[in-house]
Amino acid sequence: MFHNATAHYNGYYYAREKTYEVEKTILKSLDDDPNQILRLFPRLDTILAKSYTKDTEEIIKMASLSIQRHPNSKWVYENYVLVGKARLYAGDYPNAIQTFKYVNTKSHDVNTRHKALIQLLRTFTEQNDFDRAEETFRFLEKEKLSKTNQKELYLQKAYYYQIRDDYDYMVRNLTKADSLLGRKDRKGRIYFLVGQVYQKLGFDSEAYNYYRKCIATNPEYEIDFYARLNMAQVARLDDKKDIRQLRAQFEKMLTDAKNQEFKDKIYYELGEFDRKRGRLHDAIESYSQSAHAGTNKRIQGSAYLRIGQLSFDSLKKYSQAKLYYDSAIGALPKDYENYDFIKKRQEILGDFAKYTEAITWNDSLLSLSSFDSLTLRNRLDSVMAKRKLAAAPGKKKKKRSSDSGSGNNQNSSFFNTESSATADWYFGNPSAVSLGQSEFQRIWGAIPLEDNWRRSNKSTVINDANTVVAQVEGTEKLPSGEIKKTEAVDEVGKLLTQIPRTDKQKVEALAKIEEGYFKLGDLYYFQLNEKENASQSYTKLLDRFPDSEFEPEVLYKLYLISRDKDPTKAEKYAELLKANHPQSNFTRILINPDYLRETSVAAEKQKLIYKEAYAFYQANNLRPAQDRIRLALQEGETGFTPQLELLKILITGKTEDVTRYQFELGEFIKKYPDGELKPYAEQLLAASKTLIAKLERSKGIQFIKSMEGVHSFVIVYTTEAKITNPVSTALERFNASQWKELKLNTSNIILNEEKTITMVSDLPNLETALSYFDKFLAQIAKDKPFSNYKFYSFVITKDNFQIFYRTKALDEYLTFFDRNYQKQNQ
Repeated sequence: MFHNATAHYNGYYYAREKTYEVEKTILKSLDDDPNQILRLFPRLDTILAKSYTKDTEEIIKMASLSIQRHPNSKWVYENYVLVGKARLYAGDYPNAIQTFKYVNTKSHDVNTRHKALIQLLRTFTEQNDFDRAEETFRFLEKEKLSKTNQKELYLQKAYYYQIRDDYDYMVRNLTKADSLLGRKDRKGRIYFLVGQVYQKLGFDSEAYNYYRKCIATNPEYEIDFYARLNMAQVARLDDKKDIRQLRAQFEKMLTDAKNQEFKDKIYYELGEFDRKRGRLHDAIESYSQSAHAGTNKRIQGSAYLRIGQLSFDSLKKYSQAKLYYDSAIGALPKDYENYDFIKKRQEILGDFAKYTEAITWNDSLLSLSSFDSLTLRNRLDSVMAKRKLAAAPGKKKKKRSSDSGSGNNQNSSFFNTESSATADWYFGNPSAVSLGQSEFQRIWGAIPLEDNWRRSNKSTVINDANTVVAQVEGTEKLPSGEIKKTEAVDEVGKLLTQIPRTDKQKVEALAKIEEGYFKLGDLYYFQLNEKENASQSYTKLLDRFPDSEFEPEVLYKLYLISRDKDPTKAEKYAELLKANHPQSNFTRILINPDYLRETSVAAEKQKLIYKEAYAFYQANNLRPAQDRIRLALQEGETGFTPQLELLKILITGKTEDVTRYQFELGEFIKKYPDGELKPYAEQLLAASKTLIAKLERSKGIQFIKSMEGVHSFVIVYTTEAKITNPVSTALERFNASQWKELKLNTSNIILNEEKTITMVSDLPNLETALSYFDKFLAQIAKDKPFSNYKFYSFVITKDNFQIFYRTKALDEYLTFFDRNYQKQNQ
């Protein structure tokens, strides 16, 4: 009794309390981002561990004293468990593993052994030793555990699966632990995490239930806040009661003073809620308020992006979409999901606006041309009068309405698109104007509001501008400075002059509409790769202009679009092309692909082949890239040949001597002295000469040319990307499925302050190493996480890796690899 009581309430008690303090410190380091799936446990950090080193040493000291002075007490192995946890939290994994194994071997108390094994599982998980971690919990699953140990096992297994990005099994274990959780387990946070995972997996009803359970536990403020927001994302939109509750919840959150700093997020989620319900104008209003309610650039950019997407995809207002996409790109970080696609759409929206406005404007003019002059003049005068009345001082602006207008004179698309009283027009849209002001101030700062503000000498320009303004406004500035009314410009008259009256003018207007549909289709097809939208534009063109000059090309493109998804429809387009345009080049291409070698249309095929070759080149898969270029060049000399030749030279630079590479660049510049690619070729040549100079300075670095013996496969990426775990996991799965018999080892090493290495060791020979390299590029390099980040991959011998790691000579080894291994790979 003496030894049990003394061991328990002296050494063990103080060690346990210190352990609680360390665990609280570690928990405080958990930097939760509720926009991402929360971590179940904080990652153990050796840097953070230095801040509580004295505490872990104190735990070991107190527990050890209890063991030494009371070796016959029943608390001996409980103290050992505390020693193991102290070593685990300090990052001393080998000694922690040894301690937990000792308890499992020596302790006669089954619960203590299970407790030690659960902590052993945590240690293996932190080490990324997933095989031994799985062996441990598979053993524990067969044991009869106490409720406390069973709960801990479920949580540790869930953490194991989270580290491995297996959210399905993660959530299964968390739901099993649900009934065993107590208050101290932070149930609200776990329920929130389960809701996040279910939402990610697409089980919205389950996610909704767990978010509601989270709120019922009265969790910490931020978790409660985001649980309420996420409920709106997964709510059933066919349940009117839920919709009313969520709407009231949003209003309550917006009026709560504690949520002042989160208003941008609340408005954004309210916009998402309205968008899912199909209330697009309400959604746009909420997104606009979100963009101006806070300073979080990611949320602001997301709000602008949503308005741009709705304007583009649903409202078909491309000019407005262009403005919001511009602002979204200015606010969003470059690591935002699908950032490259968003930027690409933003870049081409100017062309979209140009062609869609050409279609709308010319359609409107053609519709007006059907009226006689007197009727048209009266109607246009009426419209202009209403505009001036609406713009007069003291008049209240009309509230935004979903109605397009009333009266016969508003039926024409011209009046709908040109009215400045609606949000379609930039200066009639307060959100767009406010956005423009903020962007202007961000770029130019607070400058006086005056004409020609960018010019240093304004006098001459201002005089000319005042004359133009006076003509338009109907005023004139006298030398004395007084303003004198003049006869206003006849705006209706100006418009009447643009209306096509003659057959020739009508044909020209129709030609602009026809070209607009064709160009829009090409933008969708080639720039955005949105084949369905491209098909719709091409189909509208054929329906409206059955004798269009673009018909052969459009039919051929529709055939290509439909070939994979709907072969029957593709065959229909092919038959139409053959029947209506038997002599067209596109018909000949369709019937005989070899015809490209005999005509200038070969360039089109070369472009398609070039696209494949360039994709292989970017993936550093040089042999198939060379094959594709060789195939494209066989089509003959075309206007696209220089692009092919330059790509061929770039591959030469990776596979052959740098002297040959520089010679080929020089010959290319001589061959195409007036070509568009000449400046780029000159840049490449200059960069190559700079590289040679750099290599001359680094002649001390010499890699061993022998490629015999054991190799390693290496991936180098930026440490800032924080993708070590996903990369390791992906490679381990690849090894298990393709190279199981080799028993390959995966490890992670810090190369320098900026780069991290993930390495697969023990590839037995050169042939196996190159095979591994090729399969990696072909099978998993295009998938996540590799597709989202820039990385370098290569194989290397053990001797060369020692040189590489010692010198950190990444560029030099990549050059060595391209010249030696890529030749072997051809």
